[in-house]
Amino acid sequence: MGGALRHALSLGLTLFAGWLLLSGHYETFIIVLGALSVALTVYIVLRMEMCDHETHPVHLTFRAVTFWPWLAVEIVKANIDVAKRVFSMDISPALVTVKSGQKTELGQVIYANSITLTPGTTTMDIEDGTFVVHTIARAVGEDLQKGEMDRRVTEMEGHD
Repeated sequence: MGGALRHALSLGLTLFAGWLLLSGHYETFIIVLGALSVALTVYIVLRMEMCDHETHPVHLTFRAVTFWPWLAVEIVKANIDVAKRVFSMDISPALVTVKSGQKTELGQVIYANSITLTPGTTTMDIEDGTFVVHTIARAVGEDLQKGEMDRRVTEMEGHD
């Protein structure tokens, strides 16, 4: 129960912080209603037995602090690259296969989403740890095959 309680508390705090930031209302009555809504939501999630390490991955929180800024920089660099390619008409779409080093489905999902979040690349299929990725140019796919993103996701996952 310790793990479930930790996930439930983390989920509740995350939901409440998100609600508080998005609502913009700081009157006592409204805050109490928000807290009750969050408590009801967490209760429902616990009753559905959906609060675990995959649905709310608390274990990734601290390692993600270094991953997300790196990914943000990669997204900005890819945006610039895509803009240059569009303006210079240097587009040669390609399908590339990329091996995944992740040990869990959650890690593979994070890797696939990280690829897709990066402009110029889209993960199309995942089978047996191999991803099929559509790229705006073959050079982009070759850069992806070097494995830096895979290494960083695996490191964040905690299975390096």
